Amino acid sequence: MTSGTLASGGTAVAPPTDAGRAGILTLFLVALVVVTIAEAIGNVAIPLGHGKIILLPLLWALLMGGGLGLAAPRLPRSLRLPVALQHAAGAILQPALLLFVAKLGLLVGGSLPKILSAGWALAFQEFGHFFGTMVFGLPVALLLGLKREAIGATFSVGREPSLAIIGERFGMDSPEGRGVLAEYLTGTVFGAVFIAVLAGLIASLGIFNPLALAMGAGVGSGSMMAAAAGAIAAQQTPEMAKEVATFAAASNLITTTIGTYFTLFLSLPFTIWAYGVLEPILGRGRGRTEAAPEPATAVAAHAAPAFGLPALVLIWLATAAFGLIGNRLTYGTAIDGQVLIGAAIIVGAVIVGEVLYRLAGRRLPAVVWVSLIGMALTYPGTPFSAEIAAATGRINFLALATPILAFAGLSLAKDFPAFRRLGWRIVVVSFMANAGTFLGAALIAQFWMPPPV
Repeated sequence: MTSGTLASGGTAVAPPTDAGRAGILTLFLVALVVVTIAEAIGNVAIPLGHGKIILLPLLWALLMGGGLGLAAPRLPRSLRLPVALQHAAGAILQPALLLFVAKLGLLVGGSLPKILSAGWALAFQEFGHFFGTMVFGLPVALLLGLKREAIGATFSVGREPSLAIIGERFGMDSPEGRGVLAEYLTGTVFGAVFIAVLAGLIASLGIFNPLALAMGAGVGSGSMMAAAAGAIAAQQTPEMAKEVATFAAASNLITTTIGTYFTLFLSLPFTIWAYGVLEPILGRGRGRTEAAPEPATAVAAHAAPAFGLPALVLIWLATAAFGLIGNRLTYGTAIDGQVLIGAAIIVGAVIVGEVLYRLAGRRLPAVVWVSLIGMALTYPGTPFSAEIAAATGRINFLALATPILAFAGLSLAKDFPAFRRLGWRIVVVSFMANAGTFLGAALIAQFWMPPPV
């Protein structure tokens, strides 16, 4: 390879050759096997006091994909996952994430009336969710010696939309991309346990309105929200416990949907600015020039492939098909005509969003266009919005997340040396970010709530 181009995130890319196409087909077959096994395992519930932690198929897909890459040197040649395919998996991850973004947009449109009627407390506490991660996490990350990985690790709690935002802005091979992936993995494995313990401890102090704590529990992760809300509700009367569950679900809905725009337009730019201000003061090795990233020519041997629009459409169709398999295995939804129509609508929203993104000169991120298309399709009053919501509503958004996290896992091994360098530090930073999103939202909500009776 003599030359390549750069993806929007800065990752070296090159047009796939015939051998490259065969390798990508193999990669999709491996991903299909990983998704099928992960969905067959299904949800695993682990009791935790009065609540429980639910380990989802997307976690199994992430771990299996990562395990295949890490075990490659010890596997027979026919079963190895070469570094080139690990880079290809990383390149597929970014467009595949747009399917998840489209699904969130479809949820937002139909839920806008409910969101708008939820009250000022639910509205303003979102600022705590999306700035608390940075306020609590970024200084600690810098003190522990993280560099630009700190941006990806602390601008949010690192859920799927955050992967999409960082992937498009910086590329998943960037320090920011490694930071958000490390935050996602750490939060997925340890987040529910940590936030359940923290929420239970804070609730036992009796200094917060339980409903304010419930809103703090809506961090944008279903498993973490369930764990935190359960720990809070376990210390309340039966009537208040129901209120806690209701407010936690409403907050989580807002964080999961509107949160994409908060992180994109507010918390990420603010975290980048804060990093520039704080790193010279708190960062280890301050005064030294940060090492520049490798130029594209230095990594050309493992350059990620560039995908044209036809190839992207095939990626979206295959990823949606994998999602339907998970939707059937884990959530018991038959793959009938309505489900296929729903999947086609989601893929269609992504295609239209991508086309608008290109026609607009790539000035706004593709995630914005895709989200707006999804919201417009299900907004009450839009023709056929009810039918679109019904068709797409039969596809669980977590089923779409499983194949995406399978590709994320298959791309992890190439970054393992960087993750190993981060080590225990990223676990501490993740805990601080999770504590920040919970406490920040609860503190703001407390000002808008009457004291508990």
